[in-house]
Amino acid sequence: MTQTTPTKRSAMDRFLTIVERGGNALPHPATLFALLALGVVIASWLASMAGLSVAHPSTGEIVTPVNLLSIEGLHRILTQTVTNFTGFAPLGVVLVALIGIGVAEHSGLIGASLRLLVLAAPKHLLTPVLVFAGVMSNMASEIGYVLLVPLGALIFISAGRHPILGMAAVFAGVSGGYSANLLIGTIDPLLSGLSQEAARIVDPNYTVSPLANWYFMIASTPVITLLGWFVTERIVGPRFPDSEVPPLTLAADAKPDDQRLSPAEKRGMRYATWTVLAFSALVFWGGYPAAGASFELFGSVWQLPAIPGSGFLLDERQDVLRSPLLSGVVVIIFLYGLLAGIAFGVGAGTIKSDNDVLKGMAASMSTLGGYLVLVFFAAQFVSYFNWTQLGLIFAVEGADALKSLGLPTIPLFICFILLTAVVNLFMGSASAKWALMAPVFIPMFMLLGYSPEMTQVAYRVGDSVTNIISPMMSYFALIIAFFQRYEPKAGIGTLVSTMLPYSVVFLIGWSAMFGIWIWLELPIGPDSPLQYLPAAPPAG
Repeated sequence: MTQTTPTKRSAMDRFLTIVERGGNALPHPATLFALLALGVVIASWLASMAGLSVAHPSTGEIVTPVNLLSIEGLHRILTQTVTNFTGFAPLGVVLVALIGIGVAEHSGLIGASLRLLVLAAPKHLLTPVLVFAGVMSNMASEIGYVLLVPLGALIFISAGRHPILGMAAVFAGVSGGYSANLLIGTIDPLLSGLSQEAARIVDPNYTVSPLANWYFMIASTPVITLLGWFVTERIVGPRFPDSEVPPLTLAADAKPDDQRLSPAEKRGMRYATWTVLAFSALVFWGGYPAAGASFELFGSVWQLPAIPGSGFLLDERQDVLRSPLLSGVVVIIFLYGLLAGIAFGVGAGTIKSDNDVLKGMAASMSTLGGYLVLVFFAAQFVSYFNWTQLGLIFAVEGADALKSLGLPTIPLFICFILLTAVVNLFMGSASAKWALMAPVFIPMFMLLGYSPEMTQVAYRVGDSVTNIISPMMSYFALIIAFFQRYEPKAGIGTLVSTMLPYSVVFLIGWSAMFGIWIWLELPIGPDSPLQYLPAAPPAG
């Protein structure tokens, strides 16, 4: 009788087991924030008893911790719990944006647009188109996971290529390129709201726009697309050769031709296209300065003519970067999704009355139950942290420690990107992590002279690159199930080993891009500086 020798586990397998166990040991994010809020209350009492104090970097005043275990602290908690929740900056902007996008998704516009993009691509460009479509799907939340990932398998199988390779390319774009996009999505106002709350620990009047990282996101889109294309073809592709393409045997595997747009959907796309063009023209008209615009090109100043009646979305200064147009960008996102979704639905026959529009809005809201619970506890934690002034105290002490290290800007932020990437392995929610990290790191980097917008974009890079190998990512189990359609024995190891090359290459390439961006001192978004200059303390 022969005995089987136990297979020796690799270092990577052991590491992933530790990551999985560590992540599973963490409580639900809502519970985590509830515990952290309680911890802040206790920490405020301990810090007060210890007599901690620092000098405020802007005013020079002595800052001491506020004890929330006092009678006054208890009264504040009781009277402001509701307003902490309703006044939490990310809550309203996410709800408003999702209402409009919900109509576009419910009508079928987003799904049809992604199918059209992928199915119209030439065969030799299937891989970059799939990665690009995955990146662009981020503006519509989970649509990329539930629609594009399985569709990527069907597209590749129709081209005679291995379906898992197609799924890997899409998954890399959807999750690994989470913070790259040509457009603004729901995650942008969410993160900017958290950044703004954290920045106001140091500067009570600081504002972070949802467009804070837009320029960097736009530039990141082709970078992630090209990196994903390279990894798919050169690194992952040899593991899934075309000679091993499995047959379409499952009933769930509809042929790619079944995914093509119907005549009704094509009509809906025409209606939506004309609606988007018309609304874009209206937005351009309202955002175009009444006196015309000027710009410098090749050493010459070019003056564009005025347009009659333009500039009605700007203020009296006619400054686009500080206009109601940009400060109200969430409403613009809402209107784009609403109008385009209605136009598509009318053309495709998926919207026949106002009831269908409201169903789309309600459907998007119905998915936010867990998010609202999470926000309630996160809002309490952020408010308590701000009340106690512990964030400012930690930021000043941390900034002094970082100054003593003397790290240059780029190595300092590369370290922060790596830290975020590691934390992401254990805590999947981007907003939950940022709600935890922003109140510490944004004030700390502000005191070192770096803007909240710059800290936020570094966080987004680190948060994205390890999504595709994190068992804590909410759609991780779903992607494994998709893999098992074609590889019945596929498990966590299969998925992680397939996606790990994407994670490593994205981390290296995106960090290099970030370093070059900072070295060239390029703006990361409209009116989004790289530096923060605190106000000088009063003389005397």
